[in-house]
Amino acid sequence: MRVAIVGASGAVGQELMRILAERNFPIDDLVLFGSERSAGRKYSFKGRDYEVKFLRHNDDFKDVDIAFTSAGAGTSKEFLGDITKYGAVMIDNSSAFRMDNDVPLVVPEINAEDALDRPRGVIANPNCTTIMMVVVLYPIERLSHIKKVHVASYQSASGAGAAAMAELEQQYKEMVEHGKVTTISKFPHQLAYNVIPQIDKMTETDYTKEEMKMFNETQKIMHSDVRTSATCVRVSSLRSHSESVWFETERPLSVEEIRRALQSAPGVTLVDDPQNYVYPMPLESAGKDDVYVGRVRKDLADDNGCTLWLTGDQIRKGAALNAIQIGEYLVKSGSLK
Repeated sequence: MRVAIVGASGAVGQELMRILAERNFPIDDLVLFGSERSAGRKYSFKGRDYEVKFLRHNDDFKDVDIAFTSAGAGTSKEFLGDITKYGAVMIDNSSAFRMDNDVPLVVPEINAEDALDRPRGVIANPNCTTIMMVVVLYPIERLSHIKKVHVASYQSASGAGAAAMAELEQQYKEMVEHGKVTTISKFPHQLAYNVIPQIDKMTETDYTKEEMKMFNETQKIMHSDVRTSATCVRVSSLRSHSESVWFETERPLSVEEIRRALQSAPGVTLVDDPQNYVYPMPLESAGKDDVYVGRVRKDLADDNGCTLWLTGDQIRKGAALNAIQIGEYLVKSGSLK
């Protein structure tokens, strides 16, 4: 098994290496690719050093079985042909192919079998906020069809990458030392001591691209007509995203039904003892694989509605872990070249 990581020096690329080692993914050889800036860097994996190669249009992927790509949509589109032409499966963490009809969009706890039908040799990893929400909603969907979802996200700096995390830390340092922030590059406004009600670019509907991803991707992953209305907000936590989710089902569900379904759901940890102020928080979900859920309760404004709170590590389940779980499914199913 020869595995490649494109974008090896980024936050997701580094997390991919950690999780591949943790889960003992079957790798005989690892190949790392990056930009001209990161080419030549060396990273240790299972006691051996690997050097990042400059990504070029050539035959470097000829003997690769799986390529995990996390270098942005433009790079994914440009190098799709190079990566897949000799039979490698490209598991892409960008937005490049997610809504293409001939590209499966996969969350293994929900629709792993979709990964087997990949006519272009590429499987898309969904948006981080979508992944975490559908992992929690799917066991509820199996109780009763979910018709509508309203969601407000609270997304950490990690969602914008390693440089954004460093910028947030720098902003807090500037506030402490100088009383004002002078470094604003990765975010449209100061994030330290602030929240920004915008993630990604604005569309003509005044929903952002991130919010529209949650609408479109949820339908595609769940094979459902569910309608999702989202407001995505950047908050000044460093790692792990959170979401407040309201959902309406065809029949009314009790809180007890929902809790039982979540307790037995793969990839979900229920942390829900509201009378004792026990609920999940991003500090606790950082570095963990599961999506943590709590504050499950009836929606006072909708007889068929309930609401819940969830939090999960954006870099792990929201990106690297989900991609590796897709890879594990492909290995187990024997569907590689």
